[in-house]
Amino acid sequence: MSTWRRWQDWVALVAGVYAFLSPIWTPTVSKATTTLVILGIVAAVVALVSLAMPGLVALEWATVVIGVLTFISPWVIGFTATTGMAWTAWIVGVVLVVVGLLALPESSRVHGGRLTTQH
Repeated sequence: MSTWRRWQDWVALVAGVYAFLSPIWTPTVSKATTTLVILGIVAAVVALVSLAMPGLVALEWATVVIGVLTFISPWVIGFTATTGMAWTAWIVGVVLVVVGLLALPESSRVHGGRLTTQH
């Protein structure tokens, strides 16, 4: 699997960047801003590492976990009333979960289901 080519990682990168930049154009409160900036940066960094080192199954699972955390954050952190940011979190969360799960079979196939690239 070649680096910088897997579409799932590019989608995860765009979703992460969108999440951490969303307070610029979406009405927000400080707890929503902090949450989406942090989760967005983490998602973008994981996506960049996954693009640079494709096939690490652990990174695909990390994308899924970040997606779940992003999706539940409006309820856990308490910003469901901030509708724009809540919808951003829900949509970005779903996107991250879906692309993370879609990337799993390819990563597992390349490395025989192992969590590292060591042979």
